[in-house]
Amino acid sequence: MKKLSKNAKRAARVIIAAAAFAAVFTADKVAAPPLYITLPLYGALYLFIGYDVLIKAVRGIFGGQVFDENLLMFVAGAGAFAIGEYPEAVAVMVFYQVGELFQSLAVGRSRASISALMAISPDTATVIRSGEELEVLPEDVAPGECVVVRAGQRVPVDGTVVKGYAALDLSALTGEAMPVDAAVGTEVLSGSIASDGVITVRCDKAYGQSTAARILELVENASARKAKTENFITRFAAVYTPTVVGLAAALAIIPPLFLGMGVKSVWLSWLYRALTFLVVSCPCALVISVPLAFFGAIGGASACGILIKGGAALERAEKITVCMMDKTGTVTEAGFAVTGVFGDEKEVMRAAAIAESGSRHPLARAIVEAHGEEDTAGYEYSECAGGGIVARKNDDVITAGNPAFLEKSGIAVPNAARREGTAVYVAHNGKFLGAVSLGSKVKPDSAAAVTELKGMGVKCVMLTGDSPSAAEKVAREVGIDEYRAGLLPADKVEEMSRYLGGKGKVAFVGDGINDAPVLAAADLGIAMGGVGSDSAIEAADVVLMNDSLAAVPRLKRIAKKAMRIARINIIFALAVKVAALALTAAGITGMWLAIFADVGVTVLAVLNSMRMLKKVK
Repeated sequence: MKKLSKNAKRAARVIIAAAAFAAVFTADKVAAPPLYITLPLYGALYLFIGYDVLIKAVRGIFGGQVFDENLLMFVAGAGAFAIGEYPEAVAVMVFYQVGELFQSLAVGRSRASISALMAISPDTATVIRSGEELEVLPEDVAPGECVVVRAGQRVPVDGTVVKGYAALDLSALTGEAMPVDAAVGTEVLSGSIASDGVITVRCDKAYGQSTAARILELVENASARKAKTENFITRFAAVYTPTVVGLAAALAIIPPLFLGMGVKSVWLSWLYRALTFLVVSCPCALVISVPLAFFGAIGGASACGILIKGGAALERAEKITVCMMDKTGTVTEAGFAVTGVFGDEKEVMRAAAIAESGSRHPLARAIVEAHGEEDTAGYEYSECAGGGIVARKNDDVITAGNPAFLEKSGIAVPNAARREGTAVYVAHNGKFLGAVSLGSKVKPDSAAAVTELKGMGVKCVMLTGDSPSAAEKVAREVGIDEYRAGLLPADKVEEMSRYLGGKGKVAFVGDGINDAPVLAAADLGIAMGGVGSDSAIEAADVVLMNDSLAAVPRLKRIAKKAMRIARINIIFALAVKVAALALTAAGITGMWLAIFADVGVTVLAVLNSMRMLKKVK
């Protein structure tokens, strides 16, 4: 028989108690049985629905945490029984448990999105040792060892494919459903799933430094970093609760001393007001709903591939007015790409690909990748570091490099052929053919992200160590109004310091080791989690697992919605509380308004917080 969940058990208890209370209350009003029958029935119902609250109240008294909502409920219920208001005592506890049930269900829903993320680390890894496949824990796989990943299995460690092919599902890491091809030489991330095929992966990092382990650590520790709003609620409740207990005591004692010290009915009347005052004052709506809004936002964001390190980061994200960003790996792809060809494109690219096949330089790899492999059999290569490369095959000579290298070889480079930025110049048998321009390839969604941020009133500034010409070209293409080029890590921090300390918050988005200092210095550091370095991810407050700049405006939208919901909850709860407390002290209302002011407001606030569970686009 399937075991009931905690929420299912609580729901069953609430339903049974509510049905039983309705039956006893109806019988009490219709048949009017004697007190020795109704009192035990109401008492049994009260203990059945409220035993856990009473236990928590007693534990709080002896554990040093005296003034909380459990004590308020305990005192209010006991007092209601003392003055003969048995139905109200049971009703308050029933509706309180309804509110607790709503809270638990809401937390469960927001936790579900995080739970899906927590499953990214497989329980076991199939490692190859001494030619045999062994099942071990992922943390027992050492760097250099190889693991086998079959269709449907998760990659247990970060590594490089050394055998096989598979399509990888990275949705748990990036939030994107598009599969990524993984062949020999492809770097793969732990937590991704092999949709088909079988691959052998060489472990490049110990499990503790793997992508999956870092994500789990970020999610598990997120709640430890509280936002100012959350801290306000905690501090508020710590002062508020003993204050209202004192006011309730004063309400029960002081007025009867002046209005009828020897009249029992006066004392009972003011005691009833005091007990109602306690129930009304219970700060459940604030204590529960505000953290729930933050928790739901963190869970919802993680489902989109945005890992937020706690509520404090979420609160700062709402206030971003300046977004500074690195160029390479953030606005553009991490590597080089061919951006243009001067001369006969087919002839120039073929000659360049043959020459650059003999080099391991990043520019060479970009050219070969753009053109495709050429038949280089028989060619001999001689490379000059920082200059270029010469490929010879009998009388066939191809020269590729910078203008100075070609001119040193007796080949003139026409002024019309000289390119701005990075370029490789190519000659064949002493005849100049043309040039291949290379640069950073702008990510497809960078321009749209910058446009959206500017539409939100966020100023976009690019900080890069690249040349001014390269930075200007990317900034113009993406739509960034301001940029600073040729910067070292310390220079980036200095540039950022000019914007810090204003009314709004300054965010920095980066991915490299050199970005770690400025990520740490920013009000909100945002790191690219897929291509980002470990130090950048560690220094950041937010990690974007999909490496997309488009996640930044989405982050701001999520933060704005969460903060709006939290503020609505605070204002609504306080307004209803103040009004109800004033009416209660004046004797205008009774216990039933107390039920709404406590449980009803809590339920409404929790339902409002549950709006964060809806995915923000």
